[in-house]
Amino acid sequence: MIYSTATVPVNPDGEAPLTRTQAWAGLVLKARDARQFLPPGLCSRCDVVEESATHLVREATIGGVDLREIIAFEPGAKVTFFQATGPREGAIVNELFEDEEGALQLRFYCYLGLRGKEPGGPEEQAEQAQFDGSKGYKAALLSTLKRTRELLAEGAL
Repeated sequence: MIYSTATVPVNPDGEAPLTRTQAWAGLVLKARDARQFLPPGLCSRCDVVEESATHLVREATIGGVDLREIIAFEPGAKVTFFQATGPREGAIVNELFEDEEGALQLRFYCYLGLRGKEPGGPEEQAEQAQFDGSKGYKAALLSTLKRTRELLAEGAL
């Protein structure tokens, strides 16, 4: 099983501040179309194929791999990506919360396994190292906030 987590401040020194509402809007846009938020070329397709008041289903090609995700929303707080098809099974969560000092934080965490691979085997260990590395999910959180700020500055948020 793969467990990874990372937390970053939404409003670090020197950055244009985001409200919870603005940060949440960025997370919803990321759920709807990951292409805008991932490094260029990483996501070549991202289509919402089903939608309700509480969730959406998207089909995407990320890193050359086709996947289907059921994405559940807890408005203003949490987006959970359930891996329905693709190489991984489990859940990836993006969560907004206030720390002990009241500062807005964005946390990523996941509980995943690799379909058809040995639990705890070399493939899962490599995936764990990637998630926890400098180009892993902490970098993804930072790029999500950066893109949210860009969209806000463009008047597109």
